Amino acid sequence: MSAELLDGEKVAGRMKMEVGDRVARLIASGRSVALGTILVGEDGPSERYVAMKHADCAEIGIESAHVHLGPSATQKEIIAAISTMNDDPAIASILVQLPLPEGINEEEVLLAVDPAKDVDGLHPVNLGKLVMGAPGPLPCTPAGIVELLAAHKVPVEGQHVVVIGRGLTIGRPLALLLAMRRPGCNAAVTVVHTGVDDMASLVREGDVVVAAAGVAGLVTKEMIKPGAAVVGAGTSWEGKRLLSDVAEDVSDVAGWITPRIGGVGPMTRAMLLRNAVLAAERLP
Repeated sequence: MSAELLDGEKVAGRMKMEVGDRVARLIASGRSVALGTILVGEDGPSERYVAMKHADCAEIGIESAHVHLGPSATQKEIIAAISTMNDDPAIASILVQLPLPEGINEEEVLLAVDPAKDVDGLHPVNLGKLVMGAPGPLPCTPAGIVELLAAHKVPVEGQHVVVIGRGLTIGRPLALLLAMRRPGCNAAVTVVHTGVDDMASLVREGDVVVAAAGVAGLVTKEMIKPGAAVVGAGTSWEGKRLLSDVAEDVSDVAGWITPRIGGVGPMTRAMLLRNAVLAAERLP
Protein backbone atom coordinates (compact mmCIF):
# COMPACT_ATOMS: atom_id res chain seq x y z
CA MET A 1 0.00 0.00 0.00
CA SER A 2 1.28 3.44 -0.89
CA ALA A 3 -0.02 5.99 1.60
CA GLU A 4 -1.41 9.32 0.41
CA LEU A 5 0.61 12.21 1.82
CA LEU A 6 -1.23 14.63 4.08
CA ASP A 7 0.30 17.75 2.53
CA GLY A 8 0.24 20.47 5.16
CA GLU A 9 2.15 22.95 3.00
CA LYS A 10 -0.55 22.95 0.33
CA VAL A 11 -3.48 23.21 2.77
CA ALA A 12 -1.74 25.88 4.84
CA GLY A 13 -1.09 27.89 1.67
CA ARG A 14 -4.80 28.00 0.90
CA MET A 15 -5.58 28.98 4.48
CA LYS A 16 -3.02 31.80 4.38
CA MET A 17 -4.66 33.25 1.26
CA GLU A 18 -8.04 33.30 3.03
CA VAL A 19 -6.54 34.85 6.17
CA GLY A 20 -4.66 37.38 4.07
CA ASP A 21 -7.93 38.64 2.59
CA ARG A 22 -9.30 39.18 6.10
CA VAL A 23 -6.11 41.02 7.10
CA ALA A 24 -6.43 43.34 4.12
CA ARG A 25 -10.02 44.20 5.08
CA LEU A 26 -9.02 44.92 8.68
CA ILE A 27 -6.13 47.16 7.64
CA ALA A 28 -8.37 49.01 5.17
CA SER A 29 -10.77 49.75 8.02
CA GLY A 30 -7.95 51.14 10.18
CA ARG A 31 -7.69 48.16 12.56
CA SER A 32 -4.46 46.81 14.04
CA VAL A 33 -3.59 43.17 13.35
CA ALA A 34 -0.18 43.08 15.04
CA LEU A 35 1.13 39.92 16.72
CA GLY A 36 3.44 40.19 19.72
CA THR A 37 5.83 37.33 20.47
CA ILE A 38 7.88 36.62 23.58
CA LEU A 39 10.82 34.23 23.50
CA VAL A 40 12.76 33.30 26.63
CA GLY A 41 16.17 31.65 26.57
CA GLU A 42 18.44 30.41 23.79
CA ASP A 43 16.59 27.37 22.46
CA GLY A 44 17.51 26.95 18.78
CA PRO A 45 14.31 25.23 17.58
CA SER A 46 12.17 27.82 19.38
CA GLU A 47 14.14 30.66 17.82
CA ARG A 48 13.68 29.18 14.36
CA TYR A 49 10.00 28.59 14.93
CA VAL A 50 9.36 32.16 16.09
CA ALA A 51 11.28 33.46 13.07
CA MET A 52 9.05 31.40 10.77
CA LYS A 53 5.95 32.79 12.46
CA HIS A 54 7.16 36.35 11.88
CA ALA A 55 7.89 35.52 8.24
CA ASP A 56 4.36 34.13 7.88
CA CYS A 57 2.93 37.32 9.36
CA ALA A 58 4.93 39.54 7.01
CA GLU A 59 3.77 37.46 4.04
CA ILE A 60 0.11 38.31 4.62
CA GLY A 61 0.47 41.81 6.02
CA ILE A 62 0.36 41.20 9.78
CA GLU A 63 2.79 43.42 11.65
CA SER A 64 4.75 41.83 14.48
CA ALA A 65 6.61 42.88 17.60
CA HIS A 66 9.13 40.69 19.39
CA VAL A 67 10.68 40.54 22.86
CA HIS A 68 13.58 38.14 23.41
CA LEU A 69 14.53 37.64 27.05
CA GLY A 70 17.73 35.87 28.06
CA PRO A 71 17.91 32.48 29.79
CA SER A 72 18.35 34.18 33.17
CA ALA A 73 15.06 36.11 32.86
CA THR A 74 12.94 35.88 35.99
CA GLN A 75 9.28 35.02 36.28
CA LYS A 76 8.61 38.66 37.13
CA GLU A 77 10.42 39.94 34.01
CA ILE A 78 8.52 37.55 31.73
CA ILE A 79 5.17 38.56 33.18
CA ALA A 80 6.12 42.24 32.92
CA ALA A 81 6.78 41.78 29.18
CA ILE A 82 3.39 40.10 28.80
CA SER A 83 1.68 42.88 30.74
CA THR A 84 3.19 45.52 28.44
CA MET A 85 1.77 43.71 25.40
CA ASN A 86 -1.59 43.20 27.11
CA ASP A 87 -1.85 46.97 27.59
CA ASP A 88 -0.70 47.90 24.09
CA PRO A 89 -3.75 48.56 21.87
CA ALA A 90 -1.58 48.19 18.76
CA ILE A 91 -0.96 44.51 19.59
CA ALA A 92 -4.02 42.38 18.84
CA SER A 93 -2.60 38.99 19.85
CA ILE A 94 0.24 37.55 21.91
CA LEU A 95 2.34 34.41 21.66
CA VAL A 96 4.61 33.18 24.45
CA GLN A 97 6.86 30.57 22.85
CA LEU A 98 6.99 27.28 24.72
CA PRO A 99 8.83 25.53 26.26
CA LEU A 100 10.06 28.02 28.84
CA PRO A 101 13.40 27.56 30.63
CA GLU A 102 13.57 25.25 33.62
CA GLY A 103 12.45 26.92 36.83
CA ILE A 104 9.81 29.12 35.19
CA ASN A 105 6.20 28.45 36.19
CA GLU A 106 4.63 27.89 32.78
CA GLU A 107 1.07 27.91 34.13
CA GLU A 108 1.55 31.30 35.78
CA VAL A 109 3.00 32.72 32.56
CA LEU A 110 0.10 31.47 30.44
CA LEU A 111 -2.38 32.89 32.95
CA ALA A 112 -0.77 36.33 32.58
CA VAL A 113 -1.77 36.61 28.89
CA ASP A 114 -5.02 38.47 28.24
CA PRO A 115 -7.39 35.66 27.09
CA ALA A 116 -8.68 37.94 24.32
CA LYS A 117 -5.12 38.19 22.94
CA ASP A 118 -4.20 34.52 23.42
CA VAL A 119 -3.17 33.44 19.92
CA ASP A 120 -2.22 29.90 20.97
CA GLY A 121 -5.61 29.12 22.53
CA LEU A 122 -3.88 27.74 25.63
CA HIS A 123 -5.09 30.20 28.27
CA PRO A 124 -7.29 28.35 30.81
CA VAL A 125 -10.22 30.60 29.87
CA ASN A 126 -9.93 29.55 26.23
CA LEU A 127 -9.34 25.89 27.09
CA GLY A 128 -12.50 26.14 29.20
CA LYS A 129 -14.37 27.48 26.16
CA LEU A 130 -13.12 24.48 24.20
CA VAL A 131 -14.51 22.13 26.86
CA MET A 132 -17.86 23.95 26.75
CA GLY A 133 -17.96 24.15 22.96
CA ALA A 134 -18.11 27.95 23.16
CA PRO A 135 -16.56 30.23 20.49
CA GLY A 136 -12.93 31.12 21.05
CA PRO A 137 -9.41 30.56 19.72
CA LEU A 138 -8.64 26.86 19.32
CA PRO A 139 -5.20 25.47 20.20
CA CYS A 140 -3.21 25.78 16.98
CA THR A 141 -1.80 22.31 16.44
CA PRO A 142 -5.00 20.38 17.31
CA ALA A 143 -7.09 22.69 15.10
CA GLY A 144 -4.52 22.38 12.32
CA ILE A 145 -4.67 18.57 12.48
CA VAL A 146 -8.47 18.63 12.17
CA GLU A 147 -8.22 20.96 9.15
CA LEU A 148 -5.52 18.79 7.54
CA LEU A 149 -7.59 15.61 7.83
CA ALA A 150 -10.71 17.35 6.53
CA ALA A 151 -8.86 18.83 3.54
CA HIS A 152 -7.76 15.33 2.48
CA LYS A 153 -11.23 13.86 3.10
CA VAL A 154 -10.00 11.47 5.77
CA PRO A 155 -13.04 9.92 7.51
CA VAL A 156 -13.11 11.08 11.14
CA GLU A 157 -16.75 11.43 12.19
CA GLY A 158 -17.89 8.23 13.85
CA GLN A 159 -14.41 6.69 13.54
CA HIS A 160 -11.99 5.58 16.24
CA VAL A 161 -9.14 8.05 16.73
CA VAL A 162 -6.17 7.12 18.92
CA VAL A 163 -4.13 10.04 20.28
CA ILE A 164 -0.69 9.14 21.60
CA GLY A 165 0.31 11.76 24.15
CA ARG A 166 -1.52 13.83 26.74
CA GLY A 167 0.43 17.10 26.67
CA LEU A 168 -1.13 20.53 27.04
CA THR A 169 -0.29 21.78 23.55
CA ILE A 170 -1.50 18.79 21.49
CA GLY A 171 -2.77 15.60 23.14
CA ARG A 172 -5.28 16.83 25.70
CA PRO A 173 -6.95 19.58 23.64
CA LEU A 174 -6.92 17.43 20.47
CA ALA A 175 -8.78 14.62 22.25
CA LEU A 176 -11.41 17.11 23.44
CA LEU A 177 -11.75 18.70 20.02
CA LEU A 178 -12.07 15.42 18.10
CA ALA A 179 -14.76 14.11 20.46
CA MET A 180 -16.96 17.19 20.01
CA ARG A 181 -20.00 17.25 17.75
CA ARG A 182 -18.62 19.56 15.11
CA PRO A 183 -17.58 19.17 11.44
CA GLY A 184 -14.51 17.02 10.99
CA CYS A 185 -14.70 15.69 14.55
CA ASN A 186 -17.44 13.71 16.38
CA ALA A 187 -15.14 10.68 16.79
CA ALA A 188 -14.61 8.02 19.43
CA VAL A 189 -11.29 9.05 20.97
CA THR A 190 -8.80 6.98 22.95
CA VAL A 191 -5.82 8.70 24.60
CA VAL A 192 -2.75 6.56 25.28
CA HIS A 193 0.77 7.36 26.40
CA THR A 194 4.06 5.66 27.14
CA GLY A 195 2.82 4.68 30.62
CA VAL A 196 0.01 2.53 29.20
CA ASP A 197 0.51 -1.25 29.14
CA ASP A 198 0.44 -2.80 25.66
CA MET A 199 0.07 0.56 23.95
CA ALA A 200 0.67 -1.07 20.58
CA SER A 201 -2.54 -3.12 20.67
CA LEU A 202 -4.60 -0.03 21.50
CA VAL A 203 -2.99 2.01 18.73
CA ARG A 204 -3.68 -0.74 16.21
CA GLU A 205 -7.44 -0.27 16.80
CA GLY A 206 -7.30 3.30 15.49
CA ASP A 207 -8.81 4.32 12.17
CA VAL A 208 -6.86 7.54 12.69
CA VAL A 209 -3.69 7.67 14.79
CA VAL A 210 -2.11 10.92 15.95
CA ALA A 211 1.34 10.55 17.50
CA ALA A 212 2.16 13.47 19.80
CA ALA A 213 4.59 12.02 22.34
CA GLY A 214 7.86 13.56 21.15
CA VAL A 215 9.59 10.16 20.98
CA ALA A 216 11.35 9.52 17.67
CA GLY A 217 10.13 6.43 15.82
CA LEU A 218 7.67 5.48 18.56
CA VAL A 219 4.99 4.37 16.07
CA THR A 220 6.02 1.45 13.87
CA LYS A 221 4.15 -0.19 11.01
CA GLU A 222 3.28 -3.19 13.19
CA MET A 223 1.18 -0.84 15.36
CA ILE A 224 -0.97 0.49 12.51
CA LYS A 225 -4.20 -0.93 11.11
CA PRO A 226 -3.86 -1.25 7.32
CA GLY A 227 -5.40 1.78 5.63
CA ALA A 228 -5.44 3.95 8.76
CA ALA A 229 -4.56 7.66 8.66
CA VAL A 230 -1.39 8.45 10.61
CA VAL A 231 -0.43 11.94 11.74
CA GLY A 232 3.03 12.59 13.13
CA ALA A 233 2.49 15.58 15.41
CA GLY A 234 5.27 14.90 17.90
CA THR A 235 8.86 15.72 16.99
CA SER A 236 12.32 15.62 18.49
CA TRP A 237 15.76 16.69 17.35
CA GLU A 238 18.88 14.67 16.61
CA GLY A 239 21.46 17.37 16.14
CA LYS A 240 19.97 19.56 13.40
CA ARG A 241 17.73 16.78 12.03
CA LEU A 242 14.03 16.89 12.89
CA LEU A 243 12.67 13.45 13.75
CA SER A 244 9.06 12.30 13.75
CA ASP A 245 7.25 10.09 16.26
CA VAL A 246 6.27 7.99 13.23
CA ALA A 247 8.78 5.57 11.71
CA GLU A 248 9.30 5.90 7.96
CA ASP A 249 8.08 2.38 7.18
CA VAL A 250 4.59 3.19 8.51
CA SER A 251 3.83 4.50 5.01
CA ASP A 252 3.90 0.86 3.82
CA VAL A 253 0.62 0.10 5.64
CA ALA A 254 -1.09 3.46 6.21
CA GLY A 255 -3.77 4.87 3.92
CA TRP A 256 -2.77 8.47 4.66
CA ILE A 257 0.36 9.79 6.38
CA THR A 258 2.03 13.11 7.11
CA PRO A 259 5.49 13.70 5.66
CA ARG A 260 8.37 14.10 8.13
CA ILE A 261 8.53 17.79 7.16
CA GLY A 262 5.60 19.76 5.74
CA GLY A 263 2.74 18.01 7.50
CA VAL A 264 1.55 19.34 10.86
CA GLY A 265 4.05 22.21 11.24
CA PRO A 266 2.69 24.43 8.44
CA MET A 267 -0.86 23.79 9.67
CA THR A 268 0.04 24.92 13.19
CA ARG A 269 1.47 28.16 11.83
CA ALA A 270 -1.56 28.72 9.58
CA MET A 271 -3.92 28.27 12.53
CA LEU A 272 -1.87 30.78 14.51
CA LEU A 273 -2.42 33.32 11.74
CA ARG A 274 -6.15 32.55 11.76
CA ASN A 275 -6.29 33.03 15.53
CA ALA A 276 -4.35 36.31 15.22
CA VAL A 277 -6.91 37.66 12.75
CA LEU A 278 -9.79 36.38 14.88
CA ALA A 279 -8.37 38.29 17.87
CA ALA A 280 -8.06 41.48 15.77
CA GLU A 281 -11.63 41.12 14.49
CA ARG A 282 -12.93 40.83 18.04
CA LEU A 283 -11.12 43.92 19.33
CA PRO A 284 -13.49 46.78 20.18
